[in-house]
Amino acid sequence: MLFRPLAALLPAALLTALLGGCGRGGGEAQMHEVRMAVRSQAADPRIARRWSAFKAVFERATGLPVTLYQSTDYNGVIQAFASNQVDVAELAPDSYANVDAQIGTLAAPILAIREPEGAMGYYSGVVVKAGSPYRSLQDLRGHSLVYPDFNSTSGYLFPRGKMREQGFDPDKVFSKTGISGGHLQSVMAVENGQYDAAVVYLSGGTPQTGFAAGPIVRLAQLGMIKSGDFRIIWTAGPMPTTALSVRADRPQSFIDAVRGAAAALPYDDPKTWDDVGQINGSTFAAVDRSFYAPIIKLRAEDIAHRRGQK
Repeated sequence: MLFRPLAALLPAALLTALLGGCGRGGGEAQMHEVRMAVRSQAADPRIARRWSAFKAVFERATGLPVTLYQSTDYNGVIQAFASNQVDVAELAPDSYANVDAQIGTLAAPILAIREPEGAMGYYSGVVVKAGSPYRSLQDLRGHSLVYPDFNSTSGYLFPRGKMREQGFDPDKVFSKTGISGGHLQSVMAVENGQYDAAVVYLSGGTPQTGFAAGPIVRLAQLGMIKSGDFRIIWTAGPMPTTALSVRADRPQSFIDAVRGAAAALPYDDPKTWDDVGQINGSTFAAVDRSFYAPIIKLRAEDIAHRRGQK
């Protein structure tokens, strides 16, 4: 059961006074607004609705105006958070590991999605057209593969590490690899015949039960593809899921307000929770740096591997 910190229950005016009386650590300037970095995807309007909803939630909880700073890729969010340009961000696991390497404990993951059955992870998968001859990674030797983003956990870091563990070097076996700019774009690249296969995220289930969420599901909902036209030929996971993160050098009252307001959302406003694309019955659960230790380790290993090839 998630607790609701006292700060989340305080009247906005009183909380504003508390926040105004707190510096950003070490006597820094008072907080007059909340700056939040978000990664946007033009192909998915739910992303915009999601962050508009959180903007309203955090404004009510803190009594401060919230400004959204949008980036089309992971790196924009990473750099905004690490360089102290924003106060709050949703950081994918590899993004958090990247920020952690830059600023250490100044990056504080506080909440992550817990699915209805209790799972707090998601998967990486390689997808191909259902009518193709490819049914395993081995079948893709000498063929092309597209990744969504160099900073994607499920679309780059995690699957590449798992492929190497299985003796399948992703830097040597494919005839061509590329970066699409996003998971939806990767699926469309396969749909349009630009690549033979794509690495994407899969969530809302397991390889045994099937997946209720992911770019194939979303594109089918948008009417851009038919989900039956694609086949998953390989999966890896689960990996720790994305974290709502704050700068640890912000006032504790502010951090408590953000944590409490976000954690309460699926209970207090289930309609909004559903509108922003969360699975019915899912909630937020508390996390900290230890939850992402495997990804921090994997990122360090990936960097060492790439340096060793130069």
